[in-house]
Amino acid sequence: MLRGANAINLDTKGRIAIPTRYRDWLGDTCQGQFVCTIDIQSPCLLIYPLNEWLLIETKLRALSSTNPQERRLQRLILGYATESELDKSGRALIAPTLRQHAKLQKKVMLVGQLNKFELWDEDMWNQQIKNDLEDGLPTGIELSSGLREFSL
Repeated sequence: MLRGANAINLDTKGRIAIPTRYRDWLGDTCQGQFVCTIDIQSPCLLIYPLNEWLLIETKLRALSSTNPQERRLQRLILGYATESELDKSGRALIAPTLRQHAKLQKKVMLVGQLNKFELWDEDMWNQQIKNDLEDGLPTGIELSSGLREFSL
């Protein structure tokens, strides 16, 4: 499982070094292969181990290519999707178009989200966390059933 926020660097060639604690898991789970694409709700990238990405592709394939909203989602998610794999040093290359989309600078955050990573520019991540903490959960609106039943 992928969890935790990790401050890492993006090198001049556009590579990130995956923290050691994830490398063995990624090797065992997907032979170090992954797919990176954009997040359509936040200014970050999503990095899926290949086995998880195949599940996403199945869901995207089931959408209608004649429905404009569904087609837009397919176009964005699949259009930006880039396959890659960890090199022998545990580094992952992030495509230039993806780096530009997420406005990634040298300092980035790799954030585990159970079945995927989010990759954020460090400043944007810090601002997002600040906003999330300040905003808290919305009041005066109906919570989803998942949030109503959620407890720690």
